[in-house]
This record gives sequence, C-alpha cells and structure tokens, in this order.
Amino acid sequence: MPEQTSSIISKVWGMCNPLRDDGLSYGDYLEQLTYLIFLKMSDEYAKPPYKKESGIPAGYTWQDMNTLTGADLEEQYKKTLEKLGEQGGILGQIFKGAINKISNAAILYRIVQMIDREKWVSMSSDVKGEIYEGLLQKNAEDVKSGAGQYFTPRALILAMVACIRPEPMKTIADPCCGSGGFFLAAQSFLADPENYTLDREQKEFLKNGTFYGNELVASTFKLCLMNLYLHNIGDIYGSVPVAHGDSLLTDPGYRVDYVLTNEAVICGLTPEKACNFKEFAA
Repeated sequence: MPEQTSSIISKVWGMCNPLRDDGLSYGDYLEQLTYLIFLKMSDEYAKPPYKKESGIPAGYTWQDMNTLTGADLEEQYKKTLEKLGEQGGILGQIFKGAINKISNAAILYRIVQMIDREKWVSMSSDVKGEIYEGLLQKNAEDVKSGAGQYFTPRALILAMVACIRPEPMKTIADPCCGSGGFFLAAQSFLADPENYTLDREQKEFLKNGTFYGNELVASTFKLCLMNLYLHNIGDIYGSVPVAHGDSLLTDPGYRVDYVLTNEAVICGLTPEKACNFKEFAA
C-alpha cells in the first residue's frame, strides 16, 4: 500500500475507537465524514485553479468552520448542516435531514483538523476509495449497524463484473445500488488497460454517462453519492448518477445495456420476475 494511502487511512481509522467509545457506529462516523469531506472538497474547488461556484451559502462554508473550537464549532457545524439541507440540487440531497452525531466537541475538532490538513481534490481516487471502502467494510462487520443491507462482498462483485465484461460506451444500472459497489467495480474493469484502452470520449462517458441507479435508504443513498464522487464518477456540481427511491415502483424512463445487482431476492423478486426486470431495464 502506498505511503500516502496508508497514512491517511491510519488517520481516518484512528478516529473510530474514540467515536465508538462515545456511542457512534461506523455508519454514523462514515456519514459525518461524508458531510465534512464534501465541505472541504467544495472549499478546494472554490479556489484556484478550479474557481468553481460551490453553491454553498456565505457563512456556511468550510472556512467559516475550520478554525473554530468547542461549543462554537459544534454550533456552526449544526447550523451548516441545517442550512445545506434546505438547498436544492445535489447539496440538498446529500445534506437533507443531516444532524451532528459527534457529541464530543474535542473529537469533532480533531476530525475537522484532520480533514483540513489534506488536499482531497488532488488526492487520487484510489486513496479516497481505500478510505471509504475500508470504513464500509468495517461498518458491514458491525452487527449492530445492520450495514449488510448495502455492503456486498467485494469478491462477489468483482466476479460478477468479470463474468459480464461490460464494454466502453455502454450504460450500467443497479436498481438497488447501496453504496455503489457494482459501479466502482465496473469502473475499475473498464478503466483497466489490460481490458481496454479508453480515448478521451470514452473516459468522459465512463465518468458522466455510464451509471444509473436507485437506493431506497436515505442514509445509504448519501454514502453512495460521496463514494461515487470520491471515485471520480459523476460531478459534485453536475447531475446525480443515482436516485433516492424504490426502483420497483415506476418506470425510470431510461434503458441501459447492463444490469449489475445482487438484490433481486432481497427485494422479494422471484427468479422469473428478476429476469423480467432485466428485460425491462435493458
């Protein structure tokens, strides 16, 4: 494992034990990391050379919070989560209903400072992905969290993607996408030079046009959005590649080339209905 990857993962995971001692699950920790890293990334994008409009209201940015301590930090973080949850678009979807679950102000300060010291936008997707996937795995192993609903064993995902062998410029859907594991595995397969040599158009399509999904559980939907962004799928200022809702209720209006999912039985579908769904989606 590269030194940069090992270092940042050690820092992120190092916060788990004191948070768990304070009553926070891996899932809650991951959720709070999602909010804080998103704020930090938005702050980085607002600066040169990107100079992107963050859409975050004045007074609620990372810069308004990262130098505070104690009760001031807690209050600002609380107000920031509430304000961003009122916004439209991607911001509103990620922060809808968000609350601060880190009750220990000293630990919150340490997490904010840890995130503040890193340059998340320039960090490779492999490093950010290792962080997120590691915490998702820990969460899945935490029986109390009930995380099994959205963490599929990586070996199973990789095997299924290898069998399907998706092709460039083809679309992929996961109607019960959880934290986005099938998307990440498909992206890795398509970007692997041993499988394909992608040109610029194909790389752009892989980032912004390949994936479609649904996730029913609100908290998992948020984790999926950040997980995809950290792996360079979609754009924090563009359209959302996944939707929050039940994929079995209505026709989503699009058709795709591949369906990668393992949730047919969990969703209550018989094998016959699962086949019909695949034909419907394809």
